Amino acid sequence: MKNIWVQSLIITGFVFFLMWGASKISDIKLFSAFDVIGTALKDFELTDYAFSKLRRDPDVDQRIVLVNIGNLSRREIAQQIRIISQYKPKVIGLDILFDCEGNLRDSINCPALLDTLGNLMLSQAIQDAKNVVLAEKLLQTDSLSKFDSDVSDSIEHSDPMYLINTKEGFVNLPTDATYQEDVKICRTIWPTYMVKGKRELSFSTQIAKRYDSMKVIKYLQRNKDEEIINFRGNIEVQQLRVKSLKNSETGSSNFKTMFYAVDVGQLERGEVLGEIFKDNIIIMGFMGAYLGDPSWNDKDFTPLNKKVSGRANPDMFGVVLHANVVAMILNEDYINQFPDWLLYVIAFVTCVLTVALLIIIDNKLPMWFDALSFFVQVILLLVFSSLIISAFVQKSLKLDLSLTLAASALVGPGYDIFKSVQNEIERRLTKWKT
Repeated sequence: MKNIWVQSLIITGFVFFLMWGASKISDIKLFSAFDVIGTALKDFELTDYAFSKLRRDPDVDQRIVLVNIGNLSRREIAQQIRIISQYKPKVIGLDILFDCEGNLRDSINCPALLDTLGNLMLSQAIQDAKNVVLAEKLLQTDSLSKFDSDVSDSIEHSDPMYLINTKEGFVNLPTDATYQEDVKICRTIWPTYMVKGKRELSFSTQIAKRYDSMKVIKYLQRNKDEEIINFRGNIEVQQLRVKSLKNSETGSSNFKTMFYAVDVGQLERGEVLGEIFKDNIIIMGFMGAYLGDPSWNDKDFTPLNKKVSGRANPDMFGVVLHANVVAMILNEDYINQFPDWLLYVIAFVTCVLTVALLIIIDNKLPMWFDALSFFVQVILLLVFSSLIISAFVQKSLKLDLSLTLAASALVGPGYDIFKSVQNEIERRLTKWKT
């Protein structure tokens, strides 16, 4: 029996060596041009299926209202803020930077400067509201970007005239995209970020803090560098008739949406009852030229995408993504994870026990080894895949058992290869001794 466990540990080490070698080959992308299936599934996670297909849809969060600014001018955005402010919202978040890109402050490169009165109107509307959270953007200086570093050492702010009586939060998301035009898949958020020794709060964290500071304290006490977003839902692509919702002509369950959304022009036309803003969180930002616009601008792929693999179109505007994070904080509805060391232990122990079982099968039922070893691998993959989905759906626990699944898939071939090499070595040694 002792020999079985020693051999199991040796073969387990060999399996992990194979996984290490496979990971190095995949890093080189040696076969990426021919791997159509791999390309389609490279951004897929089992939990994505649970997000989009299995989790129960929560109720609409009536504390958060989204307002589409479309392509409005600063003067028109100021008018929107003034209308909303009349109804005393708890906080107004503006997911937009009011500055000139590249600091080119001339009317050719920055046409918004032409409307001097409109800029003053926007600045005054923000000041008068006294509860506005503005967006800021984490950047890298040229000297740091040369080192291909993920660290940000500078911040892009709105012009100073807009910062009076406001708070700021960064809108950057950990999407693994190098450029703005790249495909961006968002699953996590940075709650905070250190820039030159100062802790900056994310846009969603800052908004939630203005609404309920105690919930944010608990959120930050989780001490997560990156927090998995517990997505609650999206907005419907059609325009929402907020008056109908308030007059109970139709229930909220008939809408495939988690947040009420107000489209461009609806405020000015009086199509929205102001009571939906009172004491609530209002997040204003770009959601297309109109609700339902298929624009890809400021839009990310998320686990809620209807296509869980081979995604073709991004599904969530940044404004809605921030709303999901705010809702997660206020509901204290977080997704937890096992520490990395425990995941390694699970993978290692699973591999050792599986190898031990294969050794027993090989010794006791050698004629049935191929069939039974394949059956064992299939059972392991099904069990662990089901466990990942079940833990996520029922306990909001993300089990990253990718290493365990990889070990389960390779343990059979790894055992065969090791046994073949071992038998060949023993044959040569026997021949050499004789």
